[in-house]
Amino acid sequence: MAAAAVHRLLVSRLQRLAAGLARSRAALGKRERRSSYLLLAPLLAQTKARADLPPPPCVSTHNIQRFQWIGEFVPAFRISGSQVNVLSSPAEFYDTLKEHIMTAKKRIVLASLYLGTGPLEQELVDCIEETLQRSQDETTISDLRVAVLLDCTRGSRGKKNSRTMLIPLLKKFPNQVRISLYHTPDLRGILKLLVPERFNETIGLQHIKIYLFDNNVIISGANLSDSYFTNRQDRYVLLRDCHELADFFEELVNAVSDISLQLEQDDTAEVKLGMVHPFTGSRRDFCAAANKRIMSVVHEARRKQQLANQLMGLAESPSGEESALDRNVRQADTWIYPLIQMKPFQIEIDEQVTEVLMTEADEDSRIYLTSGYFNLTQAYMDLILGTSADYQILLASPEVNGFLGAKGVAGAIPSAYVYIARQFYSRLCQGGLQDRIMLHEYFRKGWTFHAKGLWYYLSGSKWPCLTLIGSPNFGYRSVHRDLEAQLVIVTENCNLQQQLHQEQEHLYRLSSEVLTTTFDQPNRHVKLWVKLVTPLIKNFF
Repeated sequence: MAAAAVHRLLVSRLQRLAAGLARSRAALGKRERRSSYLLLAPLLAQTKARADLPPPPCVSTHNIQRFQWIGEFVPAFRISGSQVNVLSSPAEFYDTLKEHIMTAKKRIVLASLYLGTGPLEQELVDCIEETLQRSQDETTISDLRVAVLLDCTRGSRGKKNSRTMLIPLLKKFPNQVRISLYHTPDLRGILKLLVPERFNETIGLQHIKIYLFDNNVIISGANLSDSYFTNRQDRYVLLRDCHELADFFEELVNAVSDISLQLEQDDTAEVKLGMVHPFTGSRRDFCAAANKRIMSVVHEARRKQQLANQLMGLAESPSGEESALDRNVRQADTWIYPLIQMKPFQIEIDEQVTEVLMTEADEDSRIYLTSGYFNLTQAYMDLILGTSADYQILLASPEVNGFLGAKGVAGAIPSAYVYIARQFYSRLCQGGLQDRIMLHEYFRKGWTFHAKGLWYYLSGSKWPCLTLIGSPNFGYRSVHRDLEAQLVIVTENCNLQQQLHQEQEHLYRLSSEVLTTTFDQPNRHVKLWVKLVTPLIKNFF
């Protein structure tokens, strides 16, 4: 299998990288690059821009092709960059959700961690109800279907919760609405009995954020809750009229829903007929069934694309006239690669692709990486420290951390993130890497920060040609515990590159560089018990 071959090459490359980390830190000079993609060298090769020439306004097709290896892991959806809109604010995100709910004709698919219980969330539910009712009034048998996928533990928190918000839809439209609640297979037995509400969410979650309306898809890291609609900064991309991509994500959500508990009108939740129960059945059998069901979506999408490519080659016009299909392909300038990470099911696509992107980043290329919860895995940390690209890393200041003011032990989490950031910054200073890797803290009064992803600028480029956007945070939880999904968007479209650049600038403009003196500020003081506990619990938040 092609993906397995690329994985073996990745492992080989990372082993060589690990062996060279000590030498690279000592030398602190230019590092020799040994690509694990020797067979792809013609695609990955790039001619360095002359220093006396201004940066090119757009990244060329030749340079974009270097990322085609991602298609060895997942299907590649080729579209026009004009179909992609980068949303900038929580209010715009909320208005876009409502607009697309109200105009949906065939399908509404919502995958999120949870649905909040406030007036704004109720308004969303009311919009869905109104659209469903209108679909029934207009036709005898409505084609509109609504599917909602949430996390079971988070969606069940409190007496009034995501479940109680959605049950009225189930009761009124039982043949059109499906509510699924994913339950991690790792919360079971005595652990499930003893771990209290809220703390049980640390074991594993459904963390995917996909909002789909007919053939329009919003990919984001934002949940369906009031703060994400008002003053909690995240990232959001709308992809319009993308039928194949929408089909893929609908199938993906359906697959995860099939292995999840099904919410009933009486507020019970039962496993789908024929499926293994996530916490009373065999963990091994459940994870094996989940892997098979979810990966079948990826394999089928790739099979369809390969078949379509073969048919397109056979259908070339002998007269040389351009067909409508050829014209659509010619106008396409943007590649969409959906990545998923579900380590409990041995699905590691996002982790593998992210590691290769970091490993293969050229010297003088720039990567802007952001996470609302800065808690990098050891592998990501070593790659950032040991490779050659320049990094600008954006993290939340303690004042905009989502856990600020939380009750009990959770209230100390912002301090734990300060401690983790300080340790990372100390490694930069010890290695003399502060000029190549810089940390920035986001601050906006009255707001919290939840954005994640990266922007990739090739050497000499003014604008990014690649972005990662979705639910992963680059931390242990994202890689090992939760269900995650994001997009790799690769584009040569100048307008889309500018949108992505403006998005990056907008976020970083509200930040300040982290310096040694930053950690001397009173609000950066970390209590001794937090320092002692953080190494033990950092894999849970």
